[in-house]
Amino acid sequence: MTDPSASPVRLHVVSGKGGTGKTTVATAMALALAARGQRVLLAEVEGRQGISQVLDVAPLGTEERTVVTDPSGGEVVGLSVDAKTALLEYLQKFYKLGRAGSVLEKVGAVDFATTIAPGVRDVLLIGRVYEAVGRVTKGAKKRPAYDAVVLDAPPTGRIGRFLNVNSEVSEVARVGPVRNQADSITRLLQSPMTAVHLVTLLEEMPVQETKDAIDELGGLSLRVGSVVANGVRQPLVADEDAEAVADQDPTVRAALEEALTAVEVTARPAIVAGLLAEGADHVDRVRLQAEQHDVLGELDVPVRVLPHLPDGVESGGLRLLADHLDEQGAI
Repeated sequence: MTDPSASPVRLHVVSGKGGTGKTTVATAMALALAARGQRVLLAEVEGRQGISQVLDVAPLGTEERTVVTDPSGGEVVGLSVDAKTALLEYLQKFYKLGRAGSVLEKVGAVDFATTIAPGVRDVLLIGRVYEAVGRVTKGAKKRPAYDAVVLDAPPTGRIGRFLNVNSEVSEVARVGPVRNQADSITRLLQSPMTAVHLVTLLEEMPVQETKDAIDELGGLSLRVGSVVANGVRQPLVADEDAEAVADQDPTVRAALEEALTAVEVTARPAIVAGLLAEGADHVDRVRLQAEQHDVLGELDVPVRVLPHLPDGVESGGLRLLADHLDEQGAI
């Protein structure tokens, strides 16, 4: 493992509007850290098995297991945090219930406790991640068990409530171990050891939700490390030609028909019309991307840009995203 002091951030919390690719970005971030020779825990808390799908590995369980090894010596360890398991571990740690915990599970008390009080459920989920951040190795020379932890967190619409554990718990526990745990978690989340990364597409709704999330997190004294603009398409049309392509100008049609004929493709009207429409859509999307990138540029938060992957994350696409994140200083 590398010296974790190279960066003060030990916990990377990744959120974003649904459909922006936050799980993909969280996984790429973990790979980028592992490529530095670090031991990284990549955890999810929503039970969707998104990480295993992105990495194309067996479903993650409640036990930590290595899912990726890097030639540098680094590794990514996967974990799916489950509220029920976390509660049983919590009860054993603080109350030494032993077999009584199994009895509670059999009679349905555990399911009841993890659903009736959402605030407590979130404390349990984050608490498992908190424990991993603070865990140290055994032996005389103790050091962090993980150089970094990457959390694939709930979407931006719920991220504030999820991370605001003190407020959520205050309604059900003002004193005692649960409250103490919430206080400790909050200190970690508000410290320089934690950075929240918000994933967005360069579209109006995701960008607006990202701005709202930044305001909400700031009000909770939680630091946003970066905004990650995902799936950005590179312009394929020169600036001087963009207007004509967007308007499907007759000169563009004529040039397209000539180009198709040159490569011995019959310039049927349907083919030409389809290609013209795709060209116009592309120009419109690139313009929208530029507008929304300017909106993000007005924020006091670093903006990282990840390219659109036509073939998805297969064939090295995930490593490419990891390299982009590393090169842009996202980690």
